[in-house]
Amino acid sequence: MATSSSPSLLTSPASTKPKHCLPTLPFLPFKQLVNHSRTMATNAVSRREIVTTMLTTGLIASQLQSVSPVLAADDEEYVKDTSQVISKVRDTINMDKKDPNVAEAVTELRELSNSWVAKYRREKNLLGRPSFRDMYSALNAVSGHYISFGPTAPIPAKRKQRILEEMDTAEKALQRGR
Repeated sequence: MATSSSPSLLTSPASTKPKHCLPTLPFLPFKQLVNHSRTMATNAVSRREIVTTMLTTGLIASQLQSVSPVLAADDEEYVKDTSQVISKVRDTINMDKKDPNVAEAVTELRELSNSWVAKYRREKNLLGRPSFRDMYSALNAVSGHYISFGPTAPIPAKRKQRILEEMDTAEKALQRGR
């Protein structure tokens, strides 16, 4: 076998260094090593204790915070805007299909619903509310229908019934502050 100048796969044990850097314990007799480990374990704070303390502190802090007047004003505005959108949706989908103002009403509804969604979609405190969920679902169904079939196409009876039910549910949830 000829030797080449390229590094070989086999190296001598003296020239190799370990590629890992593991922490080493001090060289102690076994009995002292065990005692050293126990001392370190009793002085260290466990992750469980840290996480429990952090969660407890967070929960207490969140309970101590009161609702600011700014959120209350935003809540009133949300209720007012949502009620306005509900009435506009009801008026628009209950229009007679032969009414000449249907296309204009649908255009107004789409503008109003788009602005409502753009305004409230990113509000974290509203996302879990039943009123928001039902309104968003109903607006999605109405907008999807008019985008797919045009502004003058009547909404099918089943879809119309579901949208009106979602509007009723959202309105009831608004009245309850949900």
